[in-house]
Amino acid sequence: MNKGKKFSILGGAILSLVLAAPAVAEKIRVKWYGPGYHGNLTANGERFNQWGHTAAHPSWPFGTTVRVTNSKNGKSVVVRINDRSRRVLDVSRKAAIDLGIIKQGVADLDYQILKWGN
Repeated sequence: MNKGKKFSILGGAILSLVLAAPAVAEKIRVKWYGPGYHGNLTANGERFNQWGHTAAHPSWPFGTTVRVTNSKNGKSVVVRINDRSRRVLDVSRKAAIDLGIIKQGVADLDYQILKWGN
C-alpha cells in the first residue's frame, strides 16, 4: 500500500512524495551484527535482541518492515527497522542465520519494502 507524505517547500509550495514498495525485489548490501550489541539500546530506544528479526538502516523510518531474500539459497526473512547503521542494511544475528549468511558476514541480497514505518 502506498503512503503519501507532504512536505513544505520554500515559497509555500507543497511537494507530495509517495513512498511505495518496489514492484520487484532490488539488491541491497547486507551485513549482520549481534553479540557485541546484544542488550544495548537501539536508535529508537528498544533493547537490541540479536535473536529477533530486526535491522538497522541509515535513513528508513523506524518500524519499516522489509523482506530480505537470499536468491542463492531461497531463504527469506522479514525484518523491522529499529536502529541506525552506516552501512546500507545491518540485520540481527538471527536474521543472518535464517538467511544463511552468518559465516560469510556480508552479502548482496534481494529486498522488498513491505510497509513503511512512521
